[in-house]
Amino acid sequence: MTLAVPLLVFSDLDGTLLRHEDYCWEPGRSALSALKEAGAGVILATSKTAAEVAPLRRSMGLGRWPAIVENGAGLLGAGEETASQSSRYPDLLDRIAVLPPGFRGFGAMSDHEVADLTGLTLGSAPNARTRDFSEPGVWQGTEADLGRFLKAAQSAGLQAQRGGRFLTLSFGGNKADRLRDLARLYSAGLTAALGDAPNDAAMLQAADVGFIVSNPHGPDLPPLPGEAEGRIRRTELAGPAGWNAAVLGLLQDLNLIKEEASDG
Repeated sequence: MTLAVPLLVFSDLDGTLLRHEDYCWEPGRSALSALKEAGAGVILATSKTAAEVAPLRRSMGLGRWPAIVENGAGLLGAGEETASQSSRYPDLLDRIAVLPPGFRGFGAMSDHEVADLTGLTLGSAPNARTRDFSEPGVWQGTEADLGRFLKAAQSAGLQAQRGGRFLTLSFGGNKADRLRDLARLYSAGLTAALGDAPNDAAMLQAADVGFIVSNPHGPDLPPLPGEAEGRIRRTELAGPAGWNAAVLGLLQDLNLIKEEASDG
């Protein structure tokens, strides 16, 4: 039986817990430590693949928690190194191949191209291309053509999501769906979500408390339902520094943190 947790935190990575410029998460370390001490759970929710997330999750000390991967199209189980679900990637690429032109996905790119687009090292790019459930890419056509492409994708049974950097196609499922499922699984007393991009909006609204983390490098998120009454808030600091401040403030509000944990 899964024990109830007082707080379950769902966090985007790129531009949120990972700094946009260098993918560093160190500014969030004190809040991660405080969450562990408070008995809270942290579930990474990202467009990254299982191959990318597994070592990151391990380095953050979050191996006992599952992770939401590929924008919610897949799930990396607690303690696992690969996604447990069967890959649907070949079928996805077949459906994308017959859509109107203009979309260039990671599957059509070299490791060098993916590294240049993402800012990842050349050694990390293969993990970003090791996909099971979704295909991120760039749109190279006009805005008018994009509308036609998205309509054709929907007719083909595909879902499109826009993140801070890429347009991603999948067979469906999103971060909000996974949040609801995992909140029930862990009998979460309270859920909180942090993100910075349009593909995080549904997750932020599905949580009890949401934080829009400032990201000067990404697209602005318009005001969301829940902001006026303070259920969804915005950070002043960007990236993991903003993430850290938001989480420590929430823990203090909930009386789940010791005073010394807020130092540093």
